[in-house]
Amino acid sequence: MKNAAKPQGCTNLKLRQLTRMVTRHYDYHVSETGLKNTQYALLSHVVRLGPIRPGELAKRMHMDASTLTRNMQPLVAHGWLQIGAGSDARSRLVEATEAGRAKQTEGQRTWKAAQLALNERLGIARVAALHELLDACIECLDDDPQSSAEDNAESVDSCNRSRRSRR
Repeated sequence: MKNAAKPQGCTNLKLRQLTRMVTRHYDYHVSETGLKNTQYALLSHVVRLGPIRPGELAKRMHMDASTLTRNMQPLVAHGWLQIGAGSDARSRLVEATEAGRAKQTEGQRTWKAAQLALNERLGIARVAALHELLDACIECLDDDPQSSAEDNAESVDSCNRSRRSRR
C-alpha cells in the first residue's frame, strides 16, 4: 500500500486563498457587465431553476437563507429579479425578469471568457481533476439536516470508497 501524504497546513486557509484568487479572476471578467461574480451565479441559478422558493434556492446554492436574502437585494433593486407570492400567503417565489434574463445572457459571455482563461492558465486536465475532487468533497460534507440517517450512511460509504480508490 502506498503511503498517503499527510496534509500540511490548514485546509480552510488554503481553500480560502484559492477561492479569493479564483474570485478575483472571475470578477475581473464579469465586472464589465456591472455584475459581481456572486451576483452572476445567483442570477444564473434563478434563470435555470426559477421560479423557485428562496429556501430551495439557498439549499441548491449551498448557502444560508440570510446570505441569499442579502445577495438578492441588489438584483431586485436593479429589476433583474422579482420576488412574488407563492402558492400560499406565507410563501414566496423568486424569478428572473426579462431584464434579468438579458443580464444573465450578457454575464454568461464574460463568464465563459473567464472560464476559458482559467482553463488555459491551469490546464484543462487540472481543472477537470479539481472539479472532480471538489464535487466529491461537497458530497462528503453535505450535511443537509433533512437527509435521512440512511442517506447519510450511504454518503459516508461512498466517500470512504472514493478515498480508498484514490490510494
